[in-house]
Amino acid sequence: MYKIQVCLLGCLLSLACSAKDTIVYSSPFDFPLLLSANFGELRTNHFHNGLDIKTKGSVGHPVRCIADGYVARVAVQHGGYGQAIYIAHPNGQTSVYGHVLRFAPKVERFVRNYQYANETFVCNLYPKPAMFPVKKGDIIAWSGNEGASAGPHLHLELRKTATDEYLNPMPYFKKYLSDTKAPVATHLAVYPVLGQGVVEGSYRKKMIPVASVSLIHAWGKIYAGISAKDLMNNTHNVYGVHSVTLYVDDKKVFHSVTDAVLPDENRMINSFVDFDERVRTRRWIMRSYKEPGNRLRLLKVGPERGIVTVSEERDYHFRYVLEDDFGNRRTYRFTVRGKKQSLPALPPFEGEWLRVSRNTIVQRPGLELMVPKGYVYTDVPLDVHVIPDSVGVSYKYVLDAGNTPLHSYCPLAIGVRNMPVSNPKKYYLKQQDGKWSGPVIGKLEKGWYRAKVRALGTFSVAVDTVPPVITPVERTKWKATRNIRMKVKDEASGIAAYKVFVDGKFVLFGLKKGVLVIQDKEKIKRGVPHVVKVIVTDCCGNETRKQFKI
Repeated sequence: MYKIQVCLLGCLLSLACSAKDTIVYSSPFDFPLLLSANFGELRTNHFHNGLDIKTKGSVGHPVRCIADGYVARVAVQHGGYGQAIYIAHPNGQTSVYGHVLRFAPKVERFVRNYQYANETFVCNLYPKPAMFPVKKGDIIAWSGNEGASAGPHLHLELRKTATDEYLNPMPYFKKYLSDTKAPVATHLAVYPVLGQGVVEGSYRKKMIPVASVSLIHAWGKIYAGISAKDLMNNTHNVYGVHSVTLYVDDKKVFHSVTDAVLPDENRMINSFVDFDERVRTRRWIMRSYKEPGNRLRLLKVGPERGIVTVSEERDYHFRYVLEDDFGNRRTYRFTVRGKKQSLPALPPFEGEWLRVSRNTIVQRPGLELMVPKGYVYTDVPLDVHVIPDSVGVSYKYVLDAGNTPLHSYCPLAIGVRNMPVSNPKKYYLKQQDGKWSGPVIGKLEKGWYRAKVRALGTFSVAVDTVPPVITPVERTKWKATRNIRMKVKDEASGIAAYKVFVDGKFVLFGLKKGVLVIQDKEKIKRGVPHVVKVIVTDCCGNETRKQFKI
């Protein structure tokens, strides 16, 4: 029996390997492909995890399955991919199609049945493998502009089915594209390691436009960075650079190649790039340096982590090689001249430190913050300021670590000093960063408001007793077009839930960019009077009900 099981396992593994080796993905569209974004493109808090395929500026184009498989997941959400369909393939990969307008009829009915049965727009469904088998070339959806999308396109991903690891689809689809243009850099940067190096006599970074790069003087430990973009034929879009390699005196000190990213690695993009520069100027600088807490596998460095020690009075020759998915390359050179000099003394810091290698607990009267081990990428000084407020719900607490990214959510608790309302559900955490402010939803218990935060700033506890606002959009046209839309807004804790009923029966609406939009216009019968009832609730339980006649 054991021999039979071993033989069967061997056959299954052989079949899986064979499928992986021989599978060929087809195009998801019947028209020539053009991209608006590639895999690995730099984005806020994440790498772009797929290919964005243009759809001629319009929606409704048939999306075809790129290989045999089955529908493994269907997701509908307000933001993100909007509506997405996931196809599992026998080679251990899953293809994902995001921002679609609607699904193939059988899948669409499956989703609608769930949404109406549960009276919800948002859903995340996992059909059994036998429910929706598909063949290469089958229409599985129609292209759209749903979710967090700036224009009509299809977001196409490849993932490892077992781990959800994002894979670069370009090797499978480059045959459908044309690219003879090499990447282009705009800026170079040279950074001193704080307290251990100087650039042009300062411990501040030096940013240089490529067009005016000249000799740079430095001493001690430094590292470099580059701002670059890729180009492609037949389009004016710009893309992420697939590979960056830095040589110093012909020795490779840094190499990155963006071919695979695990979900937990995605946010580490904030350590790969110059996060401070991004926040202040919106410029993307890829640093050729790997911070101690950065676990991105796509970054390859030696024991110095990309740091170059300038310890001789001579010229150090830096050479960047940029390469795209099609093998197009461009090289940039600059010289750092060693100039012996004293290192400026850093002013002493007497505050807290957020540490890479251990949990950090910050406590003040009425404040508890815990930053777990590995949630910052390098040791960072933290200034904590308490702003007393005798009439506020709580004191204000300023947690200032400069423009420092956090890897994930950190527990934060703030003590409540005054309770103007007795209902504990009316409280929320208010976060401020400059002119921006937003809610963080947690829970009030035993005199403390507890929540989890993924960015530092200024925090206080606030109260929300004001219900959301519902405003009809082009109401005079509802009867003729049946395109019922209502703008919903909440100034404090944010929208939590909504439902719409027509003549007492639930009708599906989606919340798209702050507007409730009817999904099934056929529920509104022409020539028949209807009553539309809308219920919107915010995150503190305040509810608004409105009724409209059609």
